[in-house]
Amino acid sequence: MSSQSVSASVRPLESLDMLSPHEVERIRDRSEAGLYPLFRKCALAVLNCGSEMDSTHEVLKLHKDFDVHIGTKHRGVQLELENAPASAFVDGELIQGIREHLFSVLRDLVYVVDEVAHVGRGLSDSEKITHKVFHILRHAEALQPHVKPNIAVCWGGHSIARPEYNYTKKVGYELGLRGINICTGCGPGAMKGPMKGATIAHAKQRISDARYIGITEPGIIAAESPNPIVSELIIMPDIEKRLEAFVRLGHGIVVFPGGAGTAEEILYMLGILLREENRDVEFPFIFTGPEGSEAYFEQIDKFIGATLGERAQSLYKVIVNDPAAVAAEMKRGFDAATEHRKEAGEAYHYNWDLFIPYELQKPFDPTHDNMAKLDLHLDQPDYMLAAELRRALSGIVAGNVKEQAVQAVETHGAFKLCGDQVVIDALSELLQGFIEQRRMKIDYASYTPCFELAC
Repeated sequence: MSSQSVSASVRPLESLDMLSPHEVERIRDRSEAGLYPLFRKCALAVLNCGSEMDSTHEVLKLHKDFDVHIGTKHRGVQLELENAPASAFVDGELIQGIREHLFSVLRDLVYVVDEVAHVGRGLSDSEKITHKVFHILRHAEALQPHVKPNIAVCWGGHSIARPEYNYTKKVGYELGLRGINICTGCGPGAMKGPMKGATIAHAKQRISDARYIGITEPGIIAAESPNPIVSELIIMPDIEKRLEAFVRLGHGIVVFPGGAGTAEEILYMLGILLREENRDVEFPFIFTGPEGSEAYFEQIDKFIGATLGERAQSLYKVIVNDPAAVAAEMKRGFDAATEHRKEAGEAYHYNWDLFIPYELQKPFDPTHDNMAKLDLHLDQPDYMLAAELRRALSGIVAGNVKEQAVQAVETHGAFKLCGDQVVIDALSELLQGFIEQRRMKIDYASYTPCFELAC
């Protein structure tokens, strides 16, 4: 064992204190059908908190000697860590927050595989997915009934410049002063900044039960290790359920500058808001950044106008360099959402009223064949094009950071995307802008595009 790694025995404090023998065997199973490979990867991601690497493949390669064994002692759960990153420990003891995250991973992986698979019998495919998301969030104790809407979902890039990161903290601070809780994708950059800012504001307002919710999924967690401020870590089965969890649990969205992943999230939300069923749903959707970010949002707005049209452009508000205005607008939206849900008899804690089309819920596997088959043409409903564009961006994110997709690109070459020239030109301009602005990866100097626009 090197000086940069630690071996230790770890037991949960509260988040998980018992597993059945069957569940323990599932975690121990090292076959492709078993949970061990997935659990090892997610456990390493949690223990690697603070890393500046955003490649799952590189993280696993660097810590190839890491191992984790699960057992029971006095009928309780115990994990044996071998060659874990030393940064996760202080004086030989695992940091408390990292311990909580580690057992949150175990909790969610076991629950999703053994119980949620059977949820929703007799419902439509779309309804099944919504109920599965609900059951996962409820099992993670993320749903708090009878609490008025107060969760702001913050989206944005993990690879952002220091002025943008500082701005996300200022927005988080203003949200926190208004008693608003923060939910992000749990990683660094724009996912960490709002939480960091909110902690100070919540402390000033003497809010003792503030929430810092991080929602991730196994394919991306190693590339975006949970930041240390996250107090509630939730692992969803895939990116689509992760996105649905954001909009079902949250009450409004703030979007900071980012790259392909942020554009994917924007397209997902637009695909929902473009549906006629959601016309009267109160859900504030705000794009914001510091002075100097105007060009970024103009680029995003131009792309949306060229592909989805003016109606899509009317569904969000852009506020530049004014954190207080962002927070005040979000608070007004929350107040409106509270009244709307009261009148409609809808729950505060889970947005059942929001209609999400199945095209946005169905898991997308970004293989070369599936990427080439995407329908990037204008002669279809706007929400459908939004769904197809989201899949395209999801594939590019996977090709940038997810182990399986990165290896597929290394083996077979770049993903190829084809469609109407207007759509391809708009997508080309957007993605080239992300590359030039160094938004694709933290290690931007070595970035090689994982995509080709073939038409």
